[in-house]
Amino acid sequence: MASRAGIDTKTALRLAQDHQEIKFAIKAEFDTDTLRLHTGGGTLSINSENYEGAGTLLAISDIEDSKELKSAGVTFQLSGMDATVLGFALSENYQNRPITLFMAFTSGGTNNVDGFMTLYSGRMMQADITDSSSGATITLQTENRLIDLRRPSNIRYTNESQQYLYSGDTSLDQIAQVTQMQLFWGRRGEGGGGSSMGAVSSGGGAGLAEHDDLTSRH
Repeated sequence: MASRAGIDTKTALRLAQDHQEIKFAIKAEFDTDTLRLHTGGGTLSINSENYEGAGTLLAISDIEDSKELKSAGVTFQLSGMDATVLGFALSENYQNRPITLFMAFTSGGTNNVDGFMTLYSGRMMQADITDSSSGATITLQTENRLIDLRRPSNIRYTNESQQYLYSGDTSLDQIAQVTQMQLFWGRRGEGGGGSSMGAVSSGGGAGLAEHDDLTSRH
């Protein structure tokens, strides 16, 4: 894993050590606010952002990582959450919102982060809520962004699609004419005109005719 793309030098050094102190942190970006939690206690700072400790109340399903280009979703479970977190699942527009899972390396039994890496980046898809006497349990199902590779794209190499992506860009404004253009290779076009490629080819034909004429004289 030390050779995985996106790992900085500090994190690579920690991966090479025999003993690790690891905490996992999730960043769920809702419309109005961002929820940041980690699997330890206290406050954890990752990339200048604070993550509040949820301890064993935060559970994460197995994460599949391979060399193959495929999608594998991850399930997050939050138990005994307060009304604020519950309000996110009930009232926020969470579907297709980004969620990120980090693995942070701490030292000395503290929350000092020596390095971190992104384990998973996906989108929130479905939230199931179970209420009990001990509090609400939220099971959040997410999908990997690689799932988009299996979805058909409606973007084409047309001027209309280009204007949708980059309004005012003129790089494809002649694409319709190009698709209807006739190119005459090796001969002149109708009416004595034709493309420049046809003109070059006709020049070569004239040279051959002159050579035949010289041959006949001998």
